[in-house]
Amino acid sequence: MSGARGALRRGLAAALLAAAVAALYAPVRGHDFVNYDDDYLIVSEPMLAAGLSREGVGWALRDASHGNWFPLTRLSYLLDEELHGRSAAGVHLGNVALHALAAALLFLALARMTGAFAPSLLAAALWAAHPLAVESVAWAAERKGVLAGLFWMAALRAYAGVGRRPLGLARGAAVAGALAACLLAKPVGVTLPAVLLLLDAWPLRRLRRADGGVGWPRALAEKAPLVALVAASSVVTVLAQGGAGATVPFDRLPFGQRLANAATAYLAYLRRFVWPEGLAVFYPHPEGSLAPLAVAGAVAALAAATAFVLWQARRRPWLAIGWLWFGGVLVPMLGLVQVGSQASADRYAYLPMAGLAIAVAWSAAEVAARGRAARAAVAIAALAALVALAGATRAQLAHWRDSEALFRHALAVTERNAVAHGQLGLALLAQGRAAEAVAELRAAVALRPDFLPFANNLAWLLATSPDPAVRAPEEAARLARAAGRQTGGRDARVLDTLAAAHAAAGRFDRAEFYATRALQVATARGEAALAAAIEARRALYREGRPYLEEPTLPPPRPPERDAALSPPPAAPAP
Repeated sequence: MSGARGALRRGLAAALLAAAVAALYAPVRGHDFVNYDDDYLIVSEPMLAAGLSREGVGWALRDASHGNWFPLTRLSYLLDEELHGRSAAGVHLGNVALHALAAALLFLALARMTGAFAPSLLAAALWAAHPLAVESVAWAAERKGVLAGLFWMAALRAYAGVGRRPLGLARGAAVAGALAACLLAKPVGVTLPAVLLLLDAWPLRRLRRADGGVGWPRALAEKAPLVALVAASSVVTVLAQGGAGATVPFDRLPFGQRLANAATAYLAYLRRFVWPEGLAVFYPHPEGSLAPLAVAGAVAALAAATAFVLWQARRRPWLAIGWLWFGGVLVPMLGLVQVGSQASADRYAYLPMAGLAIAVAWSAAEVAARGRAARAAVAIAALAALVALAGATRAQLAHWRDSEALFRHALAVTERNAVAHGQLGLALLAQGRAAEAVAELRAAVALRPDFLPFANNLAWLLATSPDPAVRAPEEAARLARAAGRQTGGRDARVLDTLAAAHAAAGRFDRAEFYATRALQVATARGEAALAAAIEARRALYREGRPYLEEPTLPPPRPPERDAALSPPPAAPAP
């Protein structure tokens, strides 16, 4: 009966934890989609309309656009479409449900592995309530992160039952299946085999057995099928990102700068875990601006922390396991292979911070074991910490209610944030606030003149706005010419923008020429809708009329990569 009562107690606690997490995140039901990945992954993705049809499922399994192949995530979006259409509330609440279930599974896994009810519940609650999780849960486009997190925790729960026995075929298949699902949602599961090996050391204690039990060789051999899954996923990920041009080449960001950022990023994640203030959707990469002394200090601090937890490993193994979990799971996301231009991201801490939560919870349990007064003090401190974290999470959630709030907050808590300026500009433009949008886009271009989307969006707005106070054809032409040099004349949208700028300035022969080139490139790339729009604009230029549009929608975005096209015909001097 005690075993049944224990299982019932754990099940009830898991259900209450999931319900509390769902209540904490309830405000997302009133949030909008944001103009940062949500727009093209969900809002304007035409294939989602197919739902869970043969066509839709086939697309989800094949598509690797935007540098990502995550078929399970796309299938979940198709399911959303079947259940509630393109509803922001439905997608957001789906993310919340996944996060709540993941928290329950983390608790059940830790409780099964350790037999310690209170520390397991505290660790799972700290992880679930922490504001660092807000980006993963409140961002519709980060469905891939919470879905992968659910299967990560499911793999832990399946593995928890191994105890000190060999893994076995059935349990091994369950773990491998959960890992495969995790990788198909988002390739963050690549470090899971290493985490399972850490758990073999503590709390499962399977690595050194005096009676000749599992031991290192058997534990390593058990992970071989998991490593094979990880290797296959890694190859697919590299191919998808490389094919889309998503990875930053080393001539643009040298390896030394990547290492320097990685060292300081570790401390940034630690600071945000301990004191989660100033969280933002985007943290600009410092590139070569980090002071050598700051980098050396970060390396020294990390080395000292690692040395300390290893020194304490025999007496307090949870410190070493939690620290190595945190540090190891972060490695693929530190930017050594840089994707995007961020220095770090809160979503990257979603799974790693579970290791820190474990270290905190079992350290609290050690203090609580000293007596009744210590238990009371730890209980009060734990409750206060959870209440404070929940309050901070609610405050951070409010910044995700729409695009304008999200990027205004990012500008308030970061410096020299070109991405935040640019995305805020697009958010303002979508509301018809063109003059304010121009100011934000100019700020973005001033900070990052090499970033094509900002320059092209600004040039398009300055060329096509019907408001004379906003329209600036010569500035638009200058920006579009610079963007054209950057793309080698192979980007139809940039050529389209340059044509519109010349037309706005009254140079209709130049406008027609560049519109013709844009049409050739768009046609060669198979962009039929864009080609049709360019053709309609070219007809206006032939009639001596500029193209003006009401600024109620974001201007055309440049593609994320350039196709290998033959060079267009030579142009006259612009």
